[in-house]
Amino acid sequence: MGTLGFSPHLRVERVPGEAVYLVSERGVTALHGRTVETLAPLLDGSRDLERILAEAAVRTGAAGVTEAADAAGAMDVTGATGTAGTTGVTGVTGVVDSAVRTAAAQVERVIARLCEAGLVCERGRHPRPEDAYWGLAGVTTAPAMAPLALPRRPCAAALRAAAVTPVALGCTGRDEAVQALRAAGIRALDEDGSCQIDKRQHGDAHLTLVVCDDYLDQRLSALDAEHRAAGRRWLPVKPVGTTAWIGPFLGGPDDPCWSCLADRLWRRRQAEAHVQRRLGRQGPVPLPPASLAASRAAALQLAALEAAGWLAGHRHPGQRALCTLDTLTSALEHHAVSRRPQCPACGDPRLVATRIRTPMPPPAAARPEQFAEIPARRIMETYGHLISPVTGLVSEIRRDPRGPAFLNCFHARHPSYANVHAANATDAPGARSGPGAPPGLDVIRAGLHTAAHGKGMTTEQAQASALCEALEHYSGHFQGDEPRLRARYRDLDPEDAVHPDAVQLFDPRQFHDRGTSARHRVCDPFDEGAELDWTPMWSLTAQRHRMLPTALLYYGAPQPPGRRYCRADSNGAAAGGGLADAALRGFLELVERDAVALWWYNRTRQPALDLDACDDPWIAELRRVHGELRREVWALDLTSDLGIPVVAAVSRRHDKPAEDITLGFGAHFDRHTALRHALAELNQMLPPVVEARADGGGYGATADLEALRWFHTATLANQPYLAPSGAVAEGADISGPSPLPRDPLCHIAELVRGLGMELLVLDQTRPDVGLPVAKVLVPGLRPHWARFAPGRLFQAPVALGRLKEPTPYHDLNPVPLFL
Repeated sequence: MGTLGFSPHLRVERVPGEAVYLVSERGVTALHGRTVETLAPLLDGSRDLERILAEAAVRTGAAGVTEAADAAGAMDVTGATGTAGTTGVTGVTGVVDSAVRTAAAQVERVIARLCEAGLVCERGRHPRPEDAYWGLAGVTTAPAMAPLALPRRPCAAALRAAAVTPVALGCTGRDEAVQALRAAGIRALDEDGSCQIDKRQHGDAHLTLVVCDDYLDQRLSALDAEHRAAGRRWLPVKPVGTTAWIGPFLGGPDDPCWSCLADRLWRRRQAEAHVQRRLGRQGPVPLPPASLAASRAAALQLAALEAAGWLAGHRHPGQRALCTLDTLTSALEHHAVSRRPQCPACGDPRLVATRIRTPMPPPAAARPEQFAEIPARRIMETYGHLISPVTGLVSEIRRDPRGPAFLNCFHARHPSYANVHAANATDAPGARSGPGAPPGLDVIRAGLHTAAHGKGMTTEQAQASALCEALEHYSGHFQGDEPRLRARYRDLDPEDAVHPDAVQLFDPRQFHDRGTSARHRVCDPFDEGAELDWTPMWSLTAQRHRMLPTALLYYGAPQPPGRRYCRADSNGAAAGGGLADAALRGFLELVERDAVALWWYNRTRQPALDLDACDDPWIAELRRVHGELRREVWALDLTSDLGIPVVAAVSRRHDKPAEDITLGFGAHFDRHTALRHALAELNQMLPPVVEARADGGGYGATADLEALRWFHTATLANQPYLAPSGAVAEGADISGPSPLPRDPLCHIAELVRGLGMELLVLDQTRPDVGLPVAKVLVPGLRPHWARFAPGRLFQAPVALGRLKEPTPYHDLNPVPLFL
């Protein structure tokens, strides 16, 4: 054992008869008692334990020190909190000396307690400033004091024995990295300046510092694979540009790999990936060097400090994050980097396909607690790490500034997810693998302003809603690891495959007028002889797998060149607390949109819900807020033959010619909950029109011409089906919530089976996200978009008694629903 002393970052001040004070930039710690007063001058780093015990005995005038046998065990050392200059003192209930003689072993226990608290360590008489630095970081050498088992602490001695191999892969010279490492007290290997990656050198180094111009430099892929194979860490740093990047530490068995990181980074550089593909090049676009000597030095010094802390054994969560340094503002931010369990480089790329092919349990096996509402705070705590402008699947979540805060309308900005696998770490832009064409410039341009929207009764609910919708979008995009069977429909068994026309429901006449609306664009007529990819869905009604075109289930899935037979959409896609809950929510969305289509395109008048009879403070406040905006609100009962309550909420401006009519919809087993959902969606639709002026200006910036045309021209007079029928809906109790059916999935499966339909569920949960997402289809139910094939759209309103005869095709509502 070496010499012992107080940790070198502490200034020891003795006030006789009062306490021994340990002062540092973190605050002040007070140690009380005669034993500590006796030991304090001996803990100066010049004595070993044996000498300290002997001198302590002499100074007390006895063979031991005057300490009660149990006092040492009761000593409580509490570190003070605070900053440099703190004048407050945190007292410590310590050892109170007595006149009782004690053995040297008891003093040893007192010293052990000080070591355990990080106040005493092995050190020399004249510690260096770097020793004090590591003392502040808690990186000190704890003595081996048998028979006591002290907690294992990071050790600064490990740093002195370690070494780093600097590797330069960009415009920054290796010598600059070596200088930064030396300033941090780290020995740099490969002093000859070679940039070659030598396995023999890695055997001597504990860490590799890789200096690059771009984290997407493809040379990092091979470097990462080599380090992971050897189980050695490496630390990337990008010192160029106005924003420098440092970390995370990579290469360990539990770390994300470079491919995991690159997958996230490419998602924000889709336009750049498009340029590289068009030019037949791989990797990122090489940019002109942009840096100052000072900015490079700042980044490299920070990277060297991170390396030093790691080698010394200091661990903190930021080491698993990408740290950005804004050299213009000196702002530091950490961006989480997570391992992708399905990563082809470090994970199992079969995870998604295996889960989708696994049969779902019977509906009755779903327990009621699986459908409980998850608190919004828990959602943000669980998935909030996926929000980041650098590494996140969501760039940011921001409140819409238009209108009162009560609207609780939030937008989650996220990069375009379409065909991201074409430009990810393993499929370089110039040499992508896998089927399907890469996205064109129009898709890239559209993706630059992609956002998901959240709604709720509270701020937390709306933020969580926006996050879940963005992650639901991500989960529904094709990534290439989905199970697929290449086949022609005519070659598949009709019992195994579902014809896409049964889901898309276009009338043959619609193929002659394709339309220009992105929401209502008509696909090519399906060719039963075309080779397509097919993916299995689980039928809850038939308890077997059924095949559907992959392009109907996933955004951006490949189709034959120049053809678009299927179009994936959000209808029936939902996130939930579990797969069963997500499937239920997806089904309720199908019910909602089917009911909306029956009402909207047939333009039937529906009964109203009596909002005056609803004793709900939030609903009352909503009506008051809309009233202050010179708007009136009402709600219609759209419940169809499925029997599940569906509500349409309508709001219109009443003080100017353009009524700026907005709509919101909701479906739930409980009518009160359905009404709340509809009203929350109504709030979500309000910001674009909340500042509209009587002269026709003031509308929120939007590229959606259909919505603008509606706001400018639609009135209650020319769209009379928006007004209540004059009757109050029968049995429409909206007084309060009611419980779910006992077995919700079993209930809806029987409901669908009773209508002669099939309930299909696809598990779209992504392993790197973890949020359960389901895509639900019921062939025959109508989406709320303009899909006019014969069937339910024409027959159900007659069966429900809303119409005496089906609406002729040419008399359907010519205004496509713009939501």
